[in-house]
Amino acid sequence: MKNARAFWDNSAARYAKRPIRDEDAYRRKLAITQEYLRPDSRVLEFGCGTGSTAIIHAPHVKNIVAIDISDQMLEIAERKARDAGVENITFKQGTLGGVELEKAGFDAVLGLNILHLLEDLEATLARVHSLLKPGGVFVSSTVLIGDINFLLRLVIPPMQVLGFAPYVNRFGKQALIDKLTGAGLSIEREWQPGKATVFIVARKGA
Repeated sequence: MKNARAFWDNSAARYAKRPIRDEDAYRRKLAITQEYLRPDSRVLEFGCGTGSTAIIHAPHVKNIVAIDISDQMLEIAERKARDAGVENITFKQGTLGGVELEKAGFDAVLGLNILHLLEDLEATLARVHSLLKPGGVFVSSTVLIGDINFLLRLVIPPMQVLGFAPYVNRFGKQALIDKLTGAGLSIEREWQPGKATVFIVARKGA
């Protein structure tokens, strides 16, 4: 955890300046997510990074709790929220399993570009399930390391040794779906903007 926190602290400034790789896909994900949000929704986002997505969704919901492991990421996120005049986001430093949160307290949980960075995905999904209200939704977008080009997968370990890449979980799409359903979530919507990424909305039973 310390290594992951240090990696993202060191990457925060560069990450904040990085342009969105596929603007059209990002906008579509935002639009789909907002179909599931209401003015009275309580939302949790873990792995919120510099807060851009939480800030966009904030006007459409009651409040958002946004968590990230990196203090430096959150410092940027808080500044961006202030600059945007957004006051209904509470930023918390930590991991999903390490921050105290209300059980069954959220209408929606967002885990965007984070699942492939987690060592214990099963524990995270069990935690998500416990935090969702009955009928609540989990919205995720992730890289499918197991489905990317084999040669690209070979590049990851040396990059990690050199400190240029974090830990990555090597699941493919079917393995991810199996883990989601195994955690008690039913797949409601699935969209692949490319072979190596997937956007999923999964619902907890009522």
